[in-house]
Amino acid sequence: MNEKTAELRDIFTSVTDGEDTVTESQEDTRGSLEKDERTVEQRLKTVVGQMQERYGFETPLSEDELLTVAKGYYDDKSDGELADDLEVDETVVFEARVELHLVDDEDAETVDLVAIRDREEDDATLAAEYDVDEATIRRARQVAAGKAESRAANDRYRDEFDSILGDSELSARMASDVREDGLEDATEGMETDVSL
Repeated sequence: MNEKTAELRDIFTSVTDGEDTVTESQEDTRGSLEKDERTVEQRLKTVVGQMQERYGFETPLSEDELLTVAKGYYDDKSDGELADDLEVDETVVFEARVELHLVDDEDAETVDLVAIRDREEDDATLAAEYDVDEATIRRARQVAAGKAESRAANDRYRDEFDSILGDSELSARMASDVREDGLEDATEGMETDVSL
């Protein structure tokens, strides 16, 4: 053993209080692909809270129920399915989605949203013009108002929901693929038919 090796051994011994081995405890950390469910929930609550503060929702749904509506929208659940889950009327779910800016043109397919957005005629007049019932016109006006409100906010909240919920399925799938690939690489070339 040369002088440098002896010097390093002395440093090691003094640092480790005379132990022969050093073992660092490992932390269970997650990569960015595996989103912590609490973080998703917290981010959703933040977005919904900001919207509630800015727009003053008029829904009977609680904050947790609004989160369920947002998650359900991204899970492609219908308003009817969500209404059953929440034990409320389907109209309540639809109105909550509109307040959360989670609406699409398909929500009012039978009516030209741009054409009715600024029209001042009553629902009955527009219903007769479009040959639909008044409820369809009311729904279309709500969709148009929700889309206009979202545009006025530069679709900020919709983008936030997309960021939080839109990529969660993709992230979960990618994380699963990463784990499978890692396991595949680690076990590549291993003998599996070993007898003891």
